[in-house]
Amino acid sequence: MSVGLLAVVDDILSAALRASAKSAGVVIDDAAVTPQYVQGITPARELPVVGKIALGSIANKFLIVIPVALLLTAFAPAVLPFLLILGGAFLCYEGAEKVLEWFGVHHGAADDGPRDEKKLVLGAVRTDLILSAEIMLISLSNLDDGMSIWQTLAVLAVIALLMTAIVYGSVALLVKIDDVGLRMAKSPSRRVRHTGTRIVRSMPAVFRVISVVGTVAMLWVGGHLVLENLGEVGVTVTLDLLHGVEHLLESAGTVVVWIGETAVSAVAGLLVGLAIVGVLTVIRRLRRGGGHTAVSAASH
Repeated sequence: MSVGLLAVVDDILSAALRASAKSAGVVIDDAAVTPQYVQGITPARELPVVGKIALGSIANKFLIVIPVALLLTAFAPAVLPFLLILGGAFLCYEGAEKVLEWFGVHHGAADDGPRDEKKLVLGAVRTDLILSAEIMLISLSNLDDGMSIWQTLAVLAVIALLMTAIVYGSVALLVKIDDVGLRMAKSPSRRVRHTGTRIVRSMPAVFRVISVVGTVAMLWVGGHLVLENLGEVGVTVTLDLLHGVEHLLESAGTVVVWIGETAVSAVAGLLVGLAIVGVLTVIRRLRRGGGHTAVSAASH
């Protein structure tokens, strides 16, 4: 009995590793995106906030993504591409807003005070929902044929826990490296103090890089979701674009092909995001204009 159970567990773990291999890129993106949500809060609250986001990520996967993915795959597979397009468009929008902020364009109220933990956790969990959906859907599409529903659920559960641990373990390590550096800077050893000081001094630049990488990751993943799934619903020009880039660069090797597809997806994501920002800006102005008109009419 125990040998049979170990064999089942081994099969589930092996299937989980095989199925999740192709989602590694999205996992890296998720780990790059999340730290920017923790910036600006007090050091004592960094790990608790990361923990809350991780719990939100687990809830996303187990309460929303896995049940919805299994139901839609079984009963309405044609709906999945449209949901992924919407999710990709949301990531494009968030990424485009951050790019605009780099150039001093802000669409919301300036936030110079302490960050609201509830809002930042909600924002991070909302973004995680899209990234988690892609991770789990990629994994689901790579499961072996003929698996029972219970085997599928077990494999997806293992993938969900494994990916969450990898992403938020990495995030927790990143946000606490400066604290490690501070402790090292107080060491009696001169070499350790020197290393600790260098770590502390380098962290602002590290987080700036992480912020840029996270934004690019949003645009890349969002743009790729939009391009790929528009092709799934009949807008073949987007898939033709990706395939054209692949054929154009395939002689240069897989790494160059990946870089080319990533660049095209990121640019497409930025364009989609800027279009959404523009539409929302026009809607906001129309609403404000309508409100002012109504007030003026009432005053007369």
